[in-house]
Amino acid sequence: MKLVDNKATLTFSNGSPSVDLPVYGGSIGPDVIDIRKLYAQTGMFTYDPGFLSTASCQSAITYIDGDKGELLYRGYPIEQLATHCDYLDVCYLLLNGELPDDKQRGDFHKLVTNHTMVNEQMQFFLRGFRRDAHPMAVLTGLVGGLSAFYHDSTDINNPQHREIAAIRLIAKMPTLVSMAYKYGIGQPYMYPRNELSYAGNFLRMMFGVPCEDYKVNPVLERALDRIFILHADHEQNASTSTVRLCGSSGTNPFAAIAAGVACLWGPAHGGANEACLNMLEDIQRNGGVAKVGEFMEKVKDKNSGVKLMGFGHRVYKNYDPRAKLMQETCNEVLEELGLGNDPLFKLAKELEKIALEDDYFVQRKLYPNVDFYSGIVQRAIGIPVNLFTGIFALARTVGWIAQLNEMISDPEYKIGRPRQLFTGSPRRDVPGAKK
Repeated sequence: MKLVDNKATLTFSNGSPSVDLPVYGGSIGPDVIDIRKLYAQTGMFTYDPGFLSTASCQSAITYIDGDKGELLYRGYPIEQLATHCDYLDVCYLLLNGELPDDKQRGDFHKLVTNHTMVNEQMQFFLRGFRRDAHPMAVLTGLVGGLSAFYHDSTDINNPQHREIAAIRLIAKMPTLVSMAYKYGIGQPYMYPRNELSYAGNFLRMMFGVPCEDYKVNPVLERALDRIFILHADHEQNASTSTVRLCGSSGTNPFAAIAAGVACLWGPAHGGANEACLNMLEDIQRNGGVAKVGEFMEKVKDKNSGVKLMGFGHRVYKNYDPRAKLMQETCNEVLEELGLGNDPLFKLAKELEKIALEDDYFVQRKLYPNVDFYSGIVQRAIGIPVNLFTGIFALARTVGWIAQLNEMISDPEYKIGRPRQLFTGSPRRDVPGAKK
């Protein structure tokens, strides 16, 4: 962050003295007006619901340009990382700032692989949940529960503890997600295998059974790895901000990440791809492909209350850069599994076609986003819809950890304390109370 040759002057129409505010610039992106001394100088706060115009921190991890449709991890375009790296390479990059060399890559992959098992007590912890509990409810509990098992890495102010906790969380999340899935369907848990890749190991723990060997399909393995990469981080979104705010109190890393999992569960955030598949299934039940045109007309009617899930994006005002990559993967997976004629996937393709060609959607830039394609891919692989957000949490864990570590290492960080515009009753007295 550098002070730029510019300043902002805040003036008041009531004659109060004007205030000069410094302006800072980053390496790319909009400059920021520093309002840290605003209250001390004016007795006023700023009002910004949703923090849509407020930079809550300085960060060197992820950069998004919504107008250009650009997403960079540590400066590298997401398109290049998804094509030339695997998920653990991206984890190393997000945590350390640079891509690993050959030795660093081997050491990091081995370190993560050797910590994928979880304490055996975890399976007894699972038994306290109903079998039909939502996987995200289970996962929130399991991740928070890790702090009860790893007392040696819960000091968020100790860099070594943060490093150990980071490896443990990245390594164990696939195991916990697969355990939540297996518990729900009544199958035995599958222990991780060190000879498999991160994504391959997760596929085996999800879909393997003890009575036969599980052979990892390389097309599905690559698809899942790409889903992980594309969801690894996404700047200061709701769940990342939650992790930062939670961590700012000094709580342990496992608790902070559990808070991120809970926030991600919301349908407006991580639950978007789950909502997208539910929408497709609703259309299918109501007539399928034959009713797609009718459905899209309802979407155009603002009074219908019908929403199109999986299209457009709050941040990207152009095409979501992750969507094109996921579209390629989607087509590869459907072809590999011979699902091109599956009714639900044919329906999805018809929706995609209309959205890309219809002037109404093109003019509003309501293109298919990453949630649309990743939901289709996950369903094709066999992942149940209610576990989609769990996969998202698994992938996003490294981003949360990187952001948390960056915040704790920042000498300017303070415990979060947003302000408010109070609109309730002013002071008043209880009837009969002495004034």
